[in-house]
Amino acid sequence: MISPDDERAAPSDAPPVRRALLSVYDKTGVADFAHRLDALGVELISTGGTAQTLREAGLDVTDVSEVTGFPEVLGGRVKSMPPAVHAGLLARRGHSGDAADLDEQGIAPIDLVACNLYPFEEAVRENGAEDATASENIDIGGPAMLRAAAKNFFAVAACCDPDAYDAVAEELEQNEGALSPQTRRRLARDTFEHTARYDRAIADYFAEDADVNGTVETFHGTSLLQQQNDDAEKDDGEPFPETLSLSLPRAQSLRYGENPHQQAAFYGAPGEHFDKLHGNALSFNNLNDLSAALLLIDEFRDAEPTCAILKHTNPTGVAVADRLEAAYQRAFSTDRQSPFGGIVVVNRALDRTTAEAIDRIFTEIIVAPEFEEGVMGFLQEKERRRIVRLRDAARTDRRPDVRSVIGGLLVQERDPVFLPDRTEREGWDVPTERAPTEQEERDLAFAWRVAKHVKSNAIVYAKNRATLGIGAGQMSRIDASELAVRKGQKSELDFEGAVVASDAFFPFADGLEAAADAGAADEHDVAMILTGQRHFRH
Repeated sequence: MISPDDERAAPSDAPPVRRALLSVYDKTGVADFAHRLDALGVELISTGGTAQTLREAGLDVTDVSEVTGFPEVLGGRVKSMPPAVHAGLLARRGHSGDAADLDEQGIAPIDLVACNLYPFEEAVRENGAEDATASENIDIGGPAMLRAAAKNFFAVAACCDPDAYDAVAEELEQNEGALSPQTRRRLARDTFEHTARYDRAIADYFAEDADVNGTVETFHGTSLLQQQNDDAEKDDGEPFPETLSLSLPRAQSLRYGENPHQQAAFYGAPGEHFDKLHGNALSFNNLNDLSAALLLIDEFRDAEPTCAILKHTNPTGVAVADRLEAAYQRAFSTDRQSPFGGIVVVNRALDRTTAEAIDRIFTEIIVAPEFEEGVMGFLQEKERRRIVRLRDAARTDRRPDVRSVIGGLLVQERDPVFLPDRTEREGWDVPTERAPTEQEERDLAFAWRVAKHVKSNAIVYAKNRATLGIGAGQMSRIDASELAVRKGQKSELDFEGAVVASDAFFPFADGLEAAADAGAADEHDVAMILTGQRHFRH
């Protein structure tokens, strides 16, 4: 372990900022920031494109090559790593040995670094993660400078986020060009978090199995990778890494968690999949419900007009129809009580007729991929209502399912979205004498997709691709079946000719008998499909 020596290696204060090094990929706000530094008498040092931007803004800039005595080479790949830069960043103020070394080498201290990095994650996402593109967007000098400045936070400010420029400049202006120890320490924390996320994203990329010159797929925001295919496993045969590290940006501070006495925050990149267009900020429970809604509707992304209504992450009703308004009405009829205060999601542009039908009761969140002309204005008449636009399909989110349990995290692959048409039915088996009719098979496929998104034990009754009753979260599958029937009967729905789907096996005959008694099948002429796949959801 390296320990500080007896001299003042870690002073609690620092002299005013006299010299700043600015080298940024994202030029947002850098010229204004530099003008404010210049007004305080700060010498500006810069590199390549940043220096050009500052000069175009009318500022005097010292090229970093003048400081290092070494020109930028390799097309700018080497420009900010010579000792003259890092010694200026790492020199301990008040340390006689460091001061003597700087003096002997003719190096002046650097008091502030403004630097942001090549956009690695964006580059691999937009360009299909080709190795050549990925390699060119791995920043080397930037992280090195930022880490050097952050290490010496006792005297140097490391600024990695353009959003921080204004606050830093304001504090400098109010404190005769100096930053408080607390500010420098906070900036150091932000810097190390930023570089850790950056390195994690790069490590994620290289953790994927791919040919040296190939193309790989990855997701962004967490280190745990889903392999490119089911056969791509690590050398030890495990599909998951030996060590799991999570590095996610805080996307939103939440008022509270699942309950008001619990603090909470949301981490990740929600903007990749949805945009909130109107209404109050999404709460912890809203985000949880919204995730469930997006996963469910993704099962019907390529289907005819489909509507799902959810409450506490469980669907209260789902339906497919030739018109979106009809799909909503059929989904609503499954359970006319529970949708109040729930979430409605559709797989088509929301039209005015459907919007007016939804508007008849209080619906907390409405989700659609698009909104027809005039619909947004109508829906926005209720200020508290949250309106969300669905962007990319949930199936494009390759993050695994991660759940906190006592002692650690449970991690698994997501239960995949069913494939369209008949593809997912190829492995189905009919063990009964009578095979289902074409209509029954279509209804069974629909009910099976819905059951996958109902908390276990789950039972779904359906007819004509609309739910008749949903039994969710029961300890007994028989109870789930009876609950589903009661729900539908309360809405006076006709179960004759209905089908029933269960998220797992019926362990006893009485579960099947409960289904038959409801009219799902004649006990002497029952047709059954075994899917060979279970869909527990807890």
